[in-house]
Amino acid sequence: MQSLVQFFSEFSFLDVFSITIMLFTVVDVLGSTPIVAALNDRGRPVSPVRATVISGAIMVAFYYGGQALLHIFNVEIAAFAVGGGMLLFFMALELLLDITIFQDAPDIKDATIVPMVFPLLAGPAVLTMLLSLKSQYADINIMIGLALNIGWIFFVLTAVDRLQKYLTPKVLFIMRKFFGIILLAISIEMFLSNLLKCIGKG
Repeated sequence: MQSLVQFFSEFSFLDVFSITIMLFTVVDVLGSTPIVAALNDRGRPVSPVRATVISGAIMVAFYYGGQALLHIFNVEIAAFAVGGGMLLFFMALELLLDITIFQDAPDIKDATIVPMVFPLLAGPAVLTMLLSLKSQYADINIMIGLALNIGWIFFVLTAVDRLQKYLTPKVLFIMRKFFGIILLAISIEMFLSNLLKCIGKG
């Protein structure tokens, strides 16, 4: 009972706001809408409910068990982030250059898990940030911020089809390029900053 009271006593509106904005920026589900639209056009639909539930479950599970999991495989958080940065880099190239790097498996028609849940929604960048937030903020504030982002994910994914009716191919093209550049910048920053950490420990 005392631990529960302490849990709620650490609530901070300002911290929740900061955490929500940081996760919103990294998850960037709005920036993924062109990818969702493209996947739907290819006949690989994304289920909003499944994508939301699975990505949310992965985030919560990794928040509480991520460090232990990486420790089992003797992987540093920085090394994990370097790999994630490389993956995001190639995804950004797909958007910017209109090329296909990640070949679709012929027997997998549902894109809910890959690439929607991982690496777009619950990818290395988000999982790494959750571990970083854990060392700076109280659990209750992080969980509330995470819940708000999960709700936003569901809202955006359910609205993708409606948005397509109002977005012209030209607008979607511009959005792909714009978010491709943003994703490229995030991937480079994530790669370089964590690579320096890995080198510093070597």
